[in-house]
Amino acid sequence: MTFDSSALDAGGVPLTTSTSYDDRKPVFQKTLKTSIGCTGIGLHTGVRVAMKLHPAPPNTGIVFRRVDLVGGGATIKASWAQVVDSRMCTVLADENGISVATVEHLMSALYGLEVDNVVVELNGPEVPAMDGSAAPFIFLMECAGIVEQDVRRQALRILKQHSYVSGDKMVALGPWHDGLRVDFHIDFRAPAIGRQSCSFVVGTDTFKEELSRARTFGLLSDVTALREAGLARGGSLSNAIVVDGNRILNEDGLRHDDEFVRHKALDAVGDLYLTGYPIIGHFIGRCSSHADTARLMHQVYADPTCWEMVDMWHRPPADTASWLNKAGIAARAATPERRSAIVG
Repeated sequence: MTFDSSALDAGGVPLTTSTSYDDRKPVFQKTLKTSIGCTGIGLHTGVRVAMKLHPAPPNTGIVFRRVDLVGGGATIKASWAQVVDSRMCTVLADENGISVATVEHLMSALYGLEVDNVVVELNGPEVPAMDGSAAPFIFLMECAGIVEQDVRRQALRILKQHSYVSGDKMVALGPWHDGLRVDFHIDFRAPAIGRQSCSFVVGTDTFKEELSRARTFGLLSDVTALREAGLARGGSLSNAIVVDGNRILNEDGLRHDDEFVRHKALDAVGDLYLTGYPIIGHFIGRCSSHADTARLMHQVYADPTCWEMVDMWHRPPADTASWLNKAGIAARAATPERRSAIVG
């Protein structure tokens, strides 16, 4: 694996150019303009759940609140410290064991829209699956509106590589220069899936257009075992792609030829946002799962020399071409996914 550790700052400005720091504008935290809600079925519990997203003050982060419990409910911070299960989805819990499951699709949408502070109210134990992708959550938050707040946004910048390997599975996180790059590779025996790879630098436009609509998926042959284990009880053709050998059972087919690997990338983005911050780094997943990403992030957090917190900056549009040309990376920034990440 190869990581690019070019010397750029958190806003993407090359440290060796003469770009004036006085010309830059800070990036500020964001929240929702108003509250908004939806209802749906939990993918694994099969329970119908009502969810409401509420604006939250700066530095709140993403907080889940179970309002169905006696005593006013429980509050669970979206954080790696709260992860208690990651077999088939990411489950968070408080110190009393009160949990909320399948947070990754919503977390991914929040990352894609650059939303920092939200209170997520649920009257059940799981985030609703909706159609199995992040697109319904994108739609929901764009309907509510997104507003800037008066506190500056920071990012977690990765300074050196960490990796976790288990058999054929591998996850790694290393340096990158312009936002979060996600590379994912999968290899399934089912011919309808097979081998797929994708690579994206995650900006808002790229996330919405290339990742947000990719749905979760499963093998028909696994359904019985999953349900006996208490999982996938709410799974159906309306919220997941179901594969049987070389057949896709969904009548509408696939949204992308490589929808399976794109969904794995979407999951990774959501899991990584449990840092509480946007990431400046390069993530690689090879046949990996939520559990592998969790083990990797525990390694990263255990090594304080691996990362640092940095302020985020906008760049004046007039300066973009000049510093890209000076750095010799104009061609590399030409694709939509890279351009959106570079300019903030």
